[in-house]
Amino acid sequence: MTENIGVIGTKPAQRTGVERIVNAPLPTVYGQFRAVGYLDHDRGDEQVALVYGDIGAEGVLTRLHSECLTGDAFGSQHCECGDQLAAALRAVAAEGSGVVVYLRGHEGRGIGLLAKLRAMALQAEGLDTVEANLALGLPVDARDYGVAAEILRDLGVSSVRLMSNNPRKREALLRHGITVAEQVPLLIPPCENNITYLRTKRERLDHHLPHLDAVAHWS
Repeated sequence: MTENIGVIGTKPAQRTGVERIVNAPLPTVYGQFRAVGYLDHDRGDEQVALVYGDIGAEGVLTRLHSECLTGDAFGSQHCECGDQLAAALRAVAAEGSGVVVYLRGHEGRGIGLLAKLRAMALQAEGLDTVEANLALGLPVDARDYGVAAEILRDLGVSSVRLMSNNPRKREALLRHGITVAEQVPLLIPPCENNITYLRTKRERLDHHLPHLDAVAHWS
């Protein structure tokens, strides 16, 4: 067998886009998922989609979950991220099929962990989440959902029922060629530690959070 080593003095073409690397069973407290791992050659990020049951192409119950170490792993009450992730995993298990795409590189709406912690420190001094990012000279939301759309296409999904309160996620998927058949609310009861943050998301980032009206008495 002759090995194809290419032309001497040339470099092999660099890969681009998202490549599926592995598909492994992942038993969880929510049910038996499959962890489908991807490598984003453009950004260098490792990504994973948690798939439950036999998903089709249309109307797949889907969550695009932005990585949040403090909420997802540490149970932070500064945000509702950890509770949203748990609720999404429970929802797809109850549905019998669905996908949760866990988007690494989205920490702090795309600004990174340390920058997010710096923004949280400013919020403790009285700034809201939008003001804190801007005070640090950072974008309010730097997330890109192109990778999520590529992952969904690789899984054979063309239309989703998107679990999100953020209309910008819906708009981003539409721009990347994924149909959003329905936007499914993912409302988590607020607490005193995150009510200000959630109100800012509603008032300044257009999140649909009607349940906050029930706690209007909180300052």
